[in-house]
Amino acid sequence: MTTSYRTVYAFAREMHPKTVKHDIQYGTAGFRTKASNLGYIMYRMGLLAVLRSRYKQGIIGVMITASHNPECDNGVKLIDPHGEMMEQSWEELATKVANVQDDELEQTIRDIVQDYNIDMSIRVNILIGKDTRPSSPSLAKSVIDGVLALSGKPIDFGIVTTPQMHYFVKCRNTQNEYGVATEEGYYTKLVSAFKKLRGDKYNNKNYENRILYDGANGVGAKKIKYFQERLGECLKIVLYNDAGIGTGKLNHLCGADYVKSQQLFPTGVPSEPNQRCASVDGDADRIVFYYNDENDKFHLLDGDRIATLVASYLKEIVSETGLDLNLGLVQTAYANGASTDYITESLKVPVACVSTGVKYLHHKALEFDIGVYFEANGHGTVTFSKNAKDKLNQAAKGNILTESQQQAASKLLALIDVINETVGDAIADLLLVETILHAKGWNIQDWEQTYTDLPNKLLKVTVQDRNVITTKDAERQCVTPNGLQEEINDLVKKYKRGRSFVRPSGTEDIVRVYAEASTKEECDKLAAQVAQKVYDLAGGIGNPPLIA
Repeated sequence: MTTSYRTVYAFAREMHPKTVKHDIQYGTAGFRTKASNLGYIMYRMGLLAVLRSRYKQGIIGVMITASHNPECDNGVKLIDPHGEMMEQSWEELATKVANVQDDELEQTIRDIVQDYNIDMSIRVNILIGKDTRPSSPSLAKSVIDGVLALSGKPIDFGIVTTPQMHYFVKCRNTQNEYGVATEEGYYTKLVSAFKKLRGDKYNNKNYENRILYDGANGVGAKKIKYFQERLGECLKIVLYNDAGIGTGKLNHLCGADYVKSQQLFPTGVPSEPNQRCASVDGDADRIVFYYNDENDKFHLLDGDRIATLVASYLKEIVSETGLDLNLGLVQTAYANGASTDYITESLKVPVACVSTGVKYLHHKALEFDIGVYFEANGHGTVTFSKNAKDKLNQAAKGNILTESQQQAASKLLALIDVINETVGDAIADLLLVETILHAKGWNIQDWEQTYTDLPNKLLKVTVQDRNVITTKDAERQCVTPNGLQEEINDLVKKYKRGRSFVRPSGTEDIVRVYAEASTKEECDKLAAQVAQKVYDLAGGIGNPPLIA
């Protein structure tokens, strides 16, 4: 044991020395910063992955990505055995391991082993994946060094999407019950289910089987080509922003985050009137849909729209089965108020609101038999309980239901195989949306007409210390600084259908301000006024917000 620990320290000191003085925090997205500052952190996360694997007695994944960030950034996050985000208590350990000095690392590892009673003799495999960033190969080598330093076995999956890594980890830990833990297994599972649901009829009523796809010059562009080959005429995916490694600017003027935040077409994608388009982000775990109408006006269908489409369709099928299954939808405070009203009042589906962060949405979704969750940014999925799957399997095979009910149960089982339950998966979600639009015979305008979004605005206020802002009630109410929430309440009262909340960033000293109102002009004014109150009461620095 001593030799192994000393190896940890020797590697850290000689090959992966700590190069950054300031601390870095493990958040929902793991660690994320400039790629040049991540070498020692990657090594240490290789160490932590081995400890986590031995503690959980299961296979752990390590994904190297910075998602929608610029190409110069990178990051890393650990994936737990069921394909879920690493549990919160170990996020704190990750932060500690990343920030200790080199000469404290050996003892820190010893302490974790002792505190968690970890059997260091257990043989473990660590799965490693990376996106297309130029820095990813060298950072993967640092992770591998960390895994080897504690006698783990690294298994490098090469360039994959983040959702594929989550899928691989769950497959390996369920002995391939969830699916085959290879890229081919992933493609086969999704495409086979998609084709089964679509049948031989590729177009239906207003639905046309053609979509323009913005790959953000990332891994989502590489992997969609494998789907193109397998889908053929079933779904025509026209690919843009698919530059190879080192030649395209990842996420630059393209990708889901750009389209969502700028409300603009990505560079390179042609504006064909009323043509359905989709953009994924750099690691292909987010997706948004959009189109320009005949007047060249931009229309966005984001995560809220995807959630309502999916929830409404699932409710229809569950009703057709006649089974007693508990369906619910999970949102954050960023969800458009009009979507929440539509879900609760028109669809009659229960809605839960949780704090921002996929881990919170996913955890809450698991409380339902069928849990739908999407963040407004386009990251989300659907989870199905064991109870739901057991009932559906019994219904599809048994004679207890009518023929139409059995068919509905079989349809829902096939739909489950189109979905990546482990995490938001842009490509799986694309196939899910296309399945539903095809089944309904809808074009993108039909989808959009289900309800009208309230105008909304998101602003940032730079402050001296983001920690002065604390919140409660799923971040919808500000607790400190004193008096700020009262000021927000007074402002909101002045606007029809007004709503606003503030929350601190998880990674930098800024405060995010969200506002809604019945008109764009009132929404913009409310957002600016709330931002000014944040600036005044929470230690704003730099130029104050401009009030229209």
